[in-house]
Amino acid sequence: MTSDTPVPRGAQDFDFFVGNWTTEHRQLRHRLAGDTEWLEFSGTVSMRKILAGFGNIDEGEIRSPRGIYTGVTLRLFDPSAGTWSIYWLDSRNPAIDTPMVGRFEDGVGLFYADETFEGKPIRVRFIWTPVSAGECRWEQAFSPDGGTSWETNWIMKHTRA
Repeated sequence: MTSDTPVPRGAQDFDFFVGNWTTEHRQLRHRLAGDTEWLEFSGTVSMRKILAGFGNIDEGEIRSPRGIYTGVTLRLFDPSAGTWSIYWLDSRNPAIDTPMVGRFEDGVGLFYADETFEGKPIRVRFIWTPVSAGECRWEQAFSPDGGTSWETNWIMKHTRA
């Protein structure tokens, strides 16, 4: 791709997230256990575009009460499908997770994957919501019943640094 090549629709979906951010985390203490207690903690993240805009990568520090660690998100855009694949890995167990796949519609990004949690199959959903030029939100939810019901278990509010 050259600088004269038009960028396909969807390839700029994550441009709102380019830059440096502070993060307020809310994480459910115990997932899929009927728990209602949330852990609250802070972090930072820095994101940049790669692959001539067909991908991006961010790295951040997560200051959880369970331990401080770093994480990396790799996002890759498939122009033929118009979808993004989101890969996560972190310093606690540096292996790449199953990709979350989806797209933005009406300004909101919805991404899904089939995973296992505590040995049981689950559906995972990410929701990305750009709120303003200086704020965005990410949520993670698990579904133990194939997507009929969802438990939101992690929310990040990002504020531009």
